[in-house]
Amino acid sequence: MLLSAIIIAKNEEKNLKRAVESLNFADEIIVADDASTDKTKSLAKELGAKIVDLDITDSFAAKRNQASQVAQGDWLLFLDADEVINPDLQKTIKDILNEAKYHVYYLKRRDIFWGRELRYGELKKVYQQGLIRLVKRKSGSWVGKVHETFQTDLPAGRLKGFIDHYPHPTVKDFLLQVNSYSSLRARELAATGKKAHIGEII
Repeated sequence: MLLSAIIIAKNEEKNLKRAVESLNFADEIIVADDASTDKTKSLAKELGAKIVDLDITDSFAAKRNQASQVAQGDWLLFLDADEVINPDLQKTIKDILNEAKYHVYYLKRRDIFWGRELRYGELKKVYQQGLIRLVKRKSGSWVGKVHETFQTDLPAGRLKGFIDHYPHPTVKDFLLQVNSYSSLRARELAATGKKAHIGEII
């Protein structure tokens, strides 16, 4: 099997169909479910995805690593449930896999926030340089409880096209996610003995 696409999902019934359908070029689509209480799992099944029940709740890196172990593909493509692989990037990925020069690839991402494309501020880097999301099996591993990154010693390539990201459809969703992520990050820093100073908080 050439390509496995992996989506980590928790209560993503509103977003999942769009994400899965953008991955229809993959040989295998895995929805790694983090104890969803909505229709995420049943929808994933209807869409033909393979469902994996995650047993980790406090580390996004660990979730991705667990799902990677189940995947059968030589290549792994990671997507969030609120993201879409646009047609240009789909074509690029299909074209390079059989003769790939690298084992790790950065994929550019553009954030579309309440109908407007964001290219600047803290999002500028992922818009211009991208995130490692396409990797060959055993080329590295994910680290970090939140805002996880793929750690590898291998050189990385970059592909044309974008992951389109549709975060926070409402103000309520935005605040809930910020609160959840900040708590995870605070616990991660506390576990390593790091403390925040008043200047950093301001």
